[in-house]
Amino acid sequence: MLRKIIATSTAALALTASAALAQSENPMVGGAPMFADKTIVENAVNSADHTTLVAAVQAAGLVETLSGPGPFTVFAPTNAAFEKLQAGTVENLLKPENKEMLTKVLTCHVVSADAMSDAIKGMIDDDGGTHPVPTVGGCTLQATYDGDEIMLTDERGRTANVTIADVDQSNGVIHVIDEVLLPAM
Repeated sequence: MLRKIIATSTAALALTASAALAQSENPMVGGAPMFADKTIVENAVNSADHTTLVAAVQAAGLVETLSGPGPFTVFAPTNAAFEKLQAGTVENLLKPENKEMLTKVLTCHVVSADAMSDAIKGMIDDDGGTHPVPTVGGCTLQATYDGDEIMLTDERGRTANVTIADVDQSNGVIHVIDEVLLPAM
């Protein structure tokens, strides 16, 4: 009986350690753990740094899409990135009559692929230092890197830095960025 209890306890401990190890591979984002077995939306709603992005995704009706199978790479601007926009821009985009423009802005942060930072750097190297990144919103971002930091430049010449890379999701990957990327208007 004692052996059975020890074997059961050992198995439970191994499972707990395995789950902790799997979770520890992902960085914390916005003070919250990010779980590789959850979707982009399931993880994003827990990040204190992405409440504006989550509200925008909800207003644009993209929750179901970004909860789908993907794969997606999402360049996720923080609340601070949204605050850098001209005063009133976010509030204006969140109005129902501006849903089409909001959707365009958000989908210019999404790529139909699961692209971890090493893969992005490899594509940049293959293309001689700059790699065009077509988004599902029809925008083309220009990816570059310096050391470990990946940068994305939008069609207006604004550059966002990836501040937290490789946040693995069940349906893709999130890279946290410090600017909102905008389409050419």
